[in-house]
Amino acid sequence: MLKPVLQIIICSTRPGRVGKSVGEWFAGVAREHGGLEVQVADLAEINLPFMNEPNHPRMQKYTHQHTKDWSERIAGSDAIVFVTPEYNYGFNAQFKNALDYLYLEWGNKPVGFVSYGGISGGMRAVQMMKQVVTTVQMFPMNAAVAIPNVAGMVSDDKQTFSPSEPVTKSATALLDELVKTAPIMAQLRT
Repeated sequence: MLKPVLQIIICSTRPGRVGKSVGEWFAGVAREHGGLEVQVADLAEINLPFMNEPNHPRMQKYTHQHTKDWSERIAGSDAIVFVTPEYNYGFNAQFKNALDYLYLEWGNKPVGFVSYGGISGGMRAVQMMKQVVTTVQMFPMNAAVAIPNVAGMVSDDKQTFSPSEPVTKSATALLDELVKTAPIMAQLRT
């Protein structure tokens, strides 16, 4: 039996970001968990321009190769996890741009969040993101990974993330929820 495909999307594109190390850590935990086939999409590497498609995404009449590639990646996923910073109490523009490129590809998929920041651990951004993802018919998981004071868990060069035990436990809880929910949601897409 094939494992559901988990697409981990690293949302930060900022130079000097910690999102890549957090995303790579979560991908490692997900691979070790073993219940999902893990793929990672780094928005800094994908580098989607600000929405430049002439047609509404619902039509799926894409004119640019970068959109076709993005569509194929997301359509082939059974679950999504956004690894997200919190900027000024909200989500970053790159997340919203990547989401808005597509519509149907997101639908009927479970979505989880790994957020990081200062004292709130990025949860204010996640609350806003939940409102947006439900509009494209995604199903947010109750379990989440919130990483408060992330700067204290990242190496000086920002290449290595060393989480606390509660953060690691929350990652396992999120993955358990995604493993249970992804096959059920897949039935809605057939």
